[in-house]
Amino acid sequence: MKQFDEKLEKYAELAVKIGVNIQKGQTLVINAPITSAELVHKIAKKAYEAGAKNVHVDWQDDTLTRIKYDMAPFEAFQEYPLWKAKGYEKMAENGAAFMSIKSTDPELLLGVDPEKIAAANKAAGQALDTYRKYVQSDKISWLVLSAPSESWAAKVFPDIPAEEQVNKLWEAMFEAVRINTIDPVAEWKAHDKNLNEKATFLNEKNYRELRFTAPGTNLTVELPKGHIWLGGGGPNQDGVHFVANMPTEEVFTAPKRDGVNGTVSNTKPLNYGGNTIDGFTLTFKDGKVVDFSAEVGADTLKHLLDTDEGSRYLGEVALVPNSSPISTSGILFYNTLYDENASNHIALGSAYSTCLKDGATMSDEELKAHGLNTSITHVDFMIGSTDMDIDGVREDGTAEPLFRKGEWAI
Repeated sequence: MKQFDEKLEKYAELAVKIGVNIQKGQTLVINAPITSAELVHKIAKKAYEAGAKNVHVDWQDDTLTRIKYDMAPFEAFQEYPLWKAKGYEKMAENGAAFMSIKSTDPELLLGVDPEKIAAANKAAGQALDTYRKYVQSDKISWLVLSAPSESWAAKVFPDIPAEEQVNKLWEAMFEAVRINTIDPVAEWKAHDKNLNEKATFLNEKNYRELRFTAPGTNLTVELPKGHIWLGGGGPNQDGVHFVANMPTEEVFTAPKRDGVNGTVSNTKPLNYGGNTIDGFTLTFKDGKVVDFSAEVGADTLKHLLDTDEGSRYLGEVALVPNSSPISTSGILFYNTLYDENASNHIALGSAYSTCLKDGATMSDEELKAHGLNTSITHVDFMIGSTDMDIDGVREDGTAEPLFRKGEWAI
């Protein structure tokens, strides 16, 4: 128990010092499940020790969420509390840092009417649009991390005794976020440096397009002029360095909105809105999904694609070698934060404006004019495998090996 408490203490310290990198006098907003109270308490203490002025916690409860989906009328899902959206906007405007702890049951909304889920996601997306722009332009420091729940751990480790499942998931997560090292903070600084070196290499290459080839995938992704590859962390508008995801193993950029063509298949299940989508294939023409199929969750996928005009276009392309620590663990986490860092992935929906030169200061109309997608949603899904090859195509049409058999070829 003492050893676990020490690791949890290190996790909290990592989230505060490297994740959001709290500054003296800053406010921290934490969105967290009630099952993560112990971790939240430690994070709050670390934040105040670092000089935080206030720590606000927005608690979530999976049981209440399911009760609402089972019993509330449909019109309840067409609303989002504007007081909350405006509060997030105001705190972001005043320079607060934001932390989200994810531990939702992957099957929380199994059997729920997908129309309700779609309506709720759309209402939240519309209400939080301004806040999301603060996030996707890195105007604020923000972090997404995870903590186990009993239902999630049972999904990941169904073959071990129930009383061991949560601890097993904690250990897998501690390993993935480098807690099991002598100095996790120093390890993360070195890791962040390595990812940014990869991003610098890709920015110097300035590829015109990427070509993905694998079983079920033959996809060409054009990149907009002025695109920027990012990796690990980056500075917010005040120049404070932060790391947005823990774990993170990716370097990523934004595709050209109308420059995606071909077919792509997923290689890991996608958990979206408390439901699973799997065995799916998307066909793109001039950037837009024009056809799709799914063995599991076809209705959920359709509702995702129909969220708004931009949800059928890509907003992100990310490169992750198959030898990443999460991939080599052999664990399927059923959690996008973890699973996307085991695999090359792409995202439907909005692009991060920081992936374009001067994009952080552009309006939606300007971003679109420069080739970036806008949407009220952003959903990553995994496409990488040991069978995936990727070529980078230079401006002169020369193709270079970028990935071979799921690994960097550079």
